[in-house]
Amino acid sequence: MQLSKYIDHTLLKATATEADIIQLCKEAIEYDFYAVCVNSCYVTFCKNLLQDSTIKIASVVGFPLGAMQTDSKIFEATQAIKNGADEIDMVINIGLLKSEKYDLVEQEIKQIKEAIGNKILKVIIETCYLTDEEKKIATRLTINAGADFVKTSTGFGTGGATLEDIALMKSITSNNIQIKASGGIRNFASAQQYIDLGVTRIGTSNGIAILNGKTADGY
Repeated sequence: MQLSKYIDHTLLKATATEADIIQLCKEAIEYDFYAVCVNSCYVTFCKNLLQDSTIKIASVVGFPLGAMQTDSKIFEATQAIKNGADEIDMVINIGLLKSEKYDLVEQEIKQIKEAIGNKILKVIIETCYLTDEEKKIATRLTINAGADFVKTSTGFGTGGATLEDIALMKSITSNNIQIKASGGIRNFASAQQYIDLGVTRIGTSNGIAILNGKTADGY
């Protein structure tokens, strides 16, 4: 598979304007990325911009803290799908995970997956805030809840993806779930390393630099 098809071309900054989203979608078409990843308020806008393309739309939910009520996340997810999203990238409730309320964390993921049906659900566990044991637990909960992907990071925490975390997550997932690496992937060499470890999707705003063999700053 060509490298561009591993990439969710991402723009989640609070300052993102409609002009920025237009540019994002134009770039996604030009470089043939798998998807754009945007905040839920821009899903309809992206749907109109991408209607004649094969580019998917991923919407974040409960982003970036994950601390919203479950009902709010479910509503945001279902509205995003209604508005044209193909995939949902949700943030787990990190505080509940660290409080060892594992049933609640798993149930929330499961409820969102059930609410969006056959659409893709990626679960952001925000690895930078977790111990290795918590990363393993979060990955297991994501698998148990029936999600399609476990994802490393929002890109808004204290750190992004690491090769060590991907290896750890892969040891738990086997082939039961896909892995998305996001945050801090800025060049072709690092992107290839993640793919070699078994990552099937990369979330980055640096996709163009990656494809052009350059190193970029940013998410």
